Amino acid sequence: MRVAVLGAGAWGTAISIALAARHPVALWARDARQARAIAATRVNERYLRDFKVPMEVAVEHDLGRALDGAELVIVATTVGGLRETLRMLRASGSRAPVIGLCKGFEAASGKLPHEVAGEEIPDRVYAALSGPSFAQEVARGLPAAVTLACADGAFAHRTARELHSRTLRIYSSDDVAGVGVAGAVKNVMAIATGICDGLGLGLNARAALITRGLAEITRLGLAFGGRPETFMGLAGAGDLILTCTGDLSRNRRVGLALARGDTLEQILQALGHVAEGVPTAREVDRIARERGVDMPVTREVTRVLFEGLTAADAVQDLLAREPKSERG
Repeated sequence: MRVAVLGAGAWGTAISIALAARHPVALWARDARQARAIAATRVNERYLRDFKVPMEVAVEHDLGRALDGAELVIVATTVGGLRETLRMLRASGSRAPVIGLCKGFEAASGKLPHEVAGEEIPDRVYAALSGPSFAQEVARGLPAAVTLACADGAFAHRTARELHSRTLRIYSSDDVAGVGVAGAVKNVMAIATGICDGLGLGLNARAALITRGLAEITRLGLAFGGRPETFMGLAGAGDLILTCTGDLSRNRRVGLALARGDTLEQILQALGHVAEGVPTAREVDRIARERGVDMPVTREVTRVLFEGLTAADAVQDLLAREPKSERG
């Protein structure tokens, strides 16, 4: 299967490396200088400098060449860049099905990636690939398991089998809404867990926070029509655990820095990469309040990020909440 990967960030590069062993891959970079540099050195110096991009991956700046003959398109942009990329894809005339790798809610519209796709490419199959997977480990060829979700369950099942390998195990689902919510909100919970660890609150507190975070994800996911079992699976609990505990997690690092007292501007400048949990926190908080979904951890993270609340005070607010049934 000929695959075009649009977006030469860490994930786009990693998935290109992972798929190149079995499929012809074209990696499209918006920046012409980046495309030339990767093609010449076979290294994505900015985003994934420790890994060689195989010669089997054609690196392109011209979108038409990248899409030429593509039977599958993987969009590896951020949520903020998804809509524009889909518009470019639509204008290109390509009719290939699309898989999106981004996780989050679009700013202002509050839409999940599959909802954005429904507006921009309504006549095209769109699926979401999500689950516990750091780009660096996928590029290294270490084992990972993820979920491919699409409203067209037959497409998800068939394509998962096509892309599945010994080290990148892909499971199929038709719960695209549940997978989308889980992938978005887990980044907010990773910021919260980073704050918890940065304040030295201990492993007991971390476990409690992750568990209550999963409850928040599930409540919002059900409000979007997701299914309970999705949140217990790879795209839910699996991705949440990895992002909250893994040292490679950018969102966790944001939380650790907030606990040190760094400003958000300082944190994002030092990070050098997008931390999707930052803009997502504000969107999730707004959506939860509009829909009447109780999400106290998300509320406190949003207050720390955007409303001047200190990390220590946010923790005190959570600890001061009245006890309630665990089902609530």
